Amino acid sequence: MALEMRKKCERCDSAIGENAAAYICVYECTFCEPCTETMEHICPNCGGELVRRPRKPQKVRMV
Repeated sequence: MALEMRKKCERCDSAIGENAAAYICVYECTFCEPCTETMEHICPNCGGELVRRPRKPQKVRMV
């Protein structure tokens, strides 16, 4: 099951690009980097840790 790559910060509503720095909790709440810093890496919805969302690869390599 893939992550839902949400495109907006849930706190400030700013756009988050597909490969931009974003932070998520275990429930995939998504926040931009400035909001995450302000919230001290704690999700305001569940109280869980916010960690860096993985980025999609630029090119898919076929092996």
